[in-house]
Order: sequence, then C-alpha cells, then structure tokens
Amino acid sequence: MEYGGERPLYCERDLRLENVVIHAGESALKETANIEAENCRFEGKYILWCCDGSVVRHCELTPGARASFWYSQNMLVEDCLIDAPKVFREMDGLTVRRVQFSDASETLWKCRNVVLEDVSAVKGDYIFMHCSNVQVKGLKLQGNYSFQWTRDVVIRDSELDTKDAFWETENITVYDSRISGEYLGWYSKNLRLVRCHIGGTQPLCYASGLVLEDCTFDSDADLAFEYSDVQATIKGNVVSVKNPRSGKIVADSIGEIIIDKNIKKPGNCDIQLR
Repeated sequence: MEYGGERPLYCERDLRLENVVIHAGESALKETANIEAENCRFEGKYILWCCDGSVVRHCELTPGARASFWYSQNMLVEDCLIDAPKVFREMDGLTVRRVQFSDASETLWKCRNVVLEDVSAVKGDYIFMHCSNVQVKGLKLQGNYSFQWTRDVVIRDSELDTKDAFWETENITVYDSRISGEYLGWYSKNLRLVRCHIGGTQPLCYASGLVLEDCTFDSDADLAFEYSDVQATIKGNVVSVKNPRSGKIVADSIGEIIIDKNIKKPGNCDIQLR
C-alpha cells in the first residue's frame, strides 16, 4: 500500500506495515503505539513522532524523510538505510543495529538509554549532542563535533574520524578504538581512553579527571594535555606535551616537553619516560 499527505495513519495502534511506501507529506504515524514496519520506504518527514513502542526493519529513509523519529520511546531500528538528516531526537529507549547513515548530520540529539551496534555514519556533524546513557559498539563515524555535551557513554571497537569530539562531556569511556580529529576531548570531565589510538593536533586539553591506559598517538597529535588533570600511560612516542596542570604521564618517549610561564597551578604533573 501507499500513503501520502498529512497524518494518513494518525493515532493508529498495533499496526504492521510491510512493503508500504510513505510518500511526501508530514506526520504519517504520529501519536501511535506498537508499530512494526518492514521492507518499507519512507519519503515524507516527521514519520514516527510521539510513538510508544516500534520496530523498524529493512527499511529505507530517503532525503525527504528528515526528522523522522522524534519524541518516541522504546524503538528498535535494524538493517536500515537512512539517507536523511536529523532522524533521532528526544528519544528514550532506542536500539539501532546494522544501520547505514549516508547523511547523519544533527542526528541523535537529546536521546536517552541508547544502544548502537555495527553502525556506519557519514556527514555526521553534531551527532550525539546532549545524549545520556549510551552504549556504542562497532561505530564507524565520519563527521565533526560529535558527542558534545554527552553524559555516561561507553564506546567500544569503533573508528571515529571527527574534529572537536567529546567537548564538555562527562563520564565517557572509550575502549579499543581509533579516534582521529583535532581538539579531542577539550573541557571534558572523567574521560577515559583504554587502548585507543589518538590522532589530530592538540588533543585532550583543558580536561579534568582524564585517564589514558595503554594508548598510542599519531605523529600529528602534538601539544597534548594543555591545562589538563591527567593520569596517562602511553605506548610509543608522543610528539609533544604542553603545560599539563597536574597528574602523571608515563610514555615510552616524548619528542618535546613544553613547560612555560603560562602553566596553570598547581603545575606539578609528573612526566616520566619508561
């Protein structure tokens, strides 16, 4: 079947859609509950708003399906192709598995209790803003300003190509991942990186409660840790460390240690070479 226009399935309950096309229009499934969609094509915007309980599998969202899933609870999205921005906002209880985003800009804002597994996302500028209680595994992300103002996030086995990631975050832990991009983790609180590879200039500055365990640094990751409170063990070489505020840094080698008159109190970070 095919639907279009405004609110064609408004307030429906306990509904299964299979091989259905939602054409251009607005709010096709607004104020609904217990919705299941499989092998569907969504072309209109504001598809599932204010929905309690939904499953979306093997579906496609075209560029016209922007801002499709907002203000909803208990949603599962699996094996979908999403070519629309701003898809998830103000969600609570969201699971996303094996989904490809070809335009993930401004997606996943103010979402709570989120699980992502085996997801790829490009054009992901400002993804994950103001989210909390997030579990991520196997994310491949290309896009800047990611995870800003997030709280209570765990990321595993991921590849993050993203400038200005983890700004002003709190309680973030990243395991076994590659993070590439300038100005990583500025102004963060309790950011912990375990066995991660870090690239991009001026990483991990102005941070408090910063912990690195057995991490490695790219050759472009210079001027690290400025004004940060840090506990770090680093494998291999760090190009340069500049004015860490306090804590302890242990590395195999450091190309340059810059301590100048601009260092902030207490200015007593212990820097050691193995």
